Amino acid sequence: MDSKTIMDLTGQYILNTYGRFPVAIDHGQGARLYAPEGREYIDFTSGIGVSCLGYGNADWIQAISAQAAKLGHASNLFYTEPAARLAQILCERTGMSGVFFANGGGEANEGMIKLARKYSFDKYGAGRATIITLENSFHGRTITTLKATGQEVFHNYFFPFTEGFRYAKANDLASLEAQSGDDVCAVMVELVQGEGGVLPLDPDYVQAVVKLCRERDWLVLVDEVQTGVGRTGSLFAFQHYGILPDVCSFAKGIAGGLPMSGIMTNEKCRGVFTPGTHATTFGANPVCAAAGLAVQEALSDEFLQQVQEKGAYLREQIEALNLPCFGQTRGLGLMVGVTVREGWTNKDIAARLIENGLLVLTAGPGMRLLPPLAITKEEMDQGVAIMKKTLGA
Repeated sequence: MDSKTIMDLTGQYILNTYGRFPVAIDHGQGARLYAPEGREYIDFTSGIGVSCLGYGNADWIQAISAQAAKLGHASNLFYTEPAARLAQILCERTGMSGVFFANGGGEANEGMIKLARKYSFDKYGAGRATIITLENSFHGRTITTLKATGQEVFHNYFFPFTEGFRYAKANDLASLEAQSGDDVCAVMVELVQGEGGVLPLDPDYVQAVVKLCRERDWLVLVDEVQTGVGRTGSLFAFQHYGILPDVCSFAKGIAGGLPMSGIMTNEKCRGVFTPGTHATTFGANPVCAAAGLAVQEALSDEFLQQVQEKGAYLREQIEALNLPCFGQTRGLGLMVGVTVREGWTNKDIAARLIENGLLVLTAGPGMRLLPPLAITKEEMDQGVAIMKKTLGA
């Protein structure tokens, strides 16, 4: 099919829930994507942080193909090797103790919320179920994770929402204290607020939050749906911050392009979920787990160091352009936010860049760049050159 046919068919049969750009994607290689007619795009989105190894990675393709030929799915009433091995690697590389595999980020965060409430119920009984999240956060699109999201714009249409959430200002311990009470069981944070604008939390604030939670036996919940799996230049962002959460969620890049997510717990929380208290049909799918093993094999310590260097290089190159529409950059690793100056809109900028062959994302009022972690310097330079040509004075 050509691009127009794909877009027309999509409009006719797929629900209109996305503000799509007029681009159809057919195939990719490295950090380049191609329309059916052959038009090339440099990809600074990686499917919103999913395709961490880029496109056409031979080891990833081989892992998926071999596992699909061997076993495509098995119920979690039985044991499979790929999930067991992937869980082992994740725990050994992070210091966490146990893993539950799921399918998407919202589901992973639901699981994290359920675990926190059960931990508190088991230990203290009913009435201690409130979770404090941060203003400007984003935790998913289920009824519960929408309510956990600290942005009022998401609290509409789908009433009644799940209760039991309060919101504190980021990097403001006094604001967090003001939301505390005997009904609190956990604090839930993104260490870099992604959808909110790529806003890293202050390290001292994070350490203070962890200390407060330990004193009050509140669980520390870290949403690593977007920041995890190498995106920030360490395997998980909490390693940058020198903390070990009670529970963290992951998704996006865990299987390099296949749908997979999950939560990891520390030793204190690994026994909270017992048989029958939490489950999923497709979680720990062996093909997805095999893809996850290929991702872990690629994300060596040397590779993660290169992610940090690439992120610093990309930010430097963008700031050096001194474009009239862009201010400072921010972020960690290859999770990059760009300030949009007054008089410009991020949606207009994104549309212009995409029209000229560079795929980008927006977040809050700014730009969000999530290139494949395997992007090359040449591909980054090409993307920056498109910025200069499209947005230069």
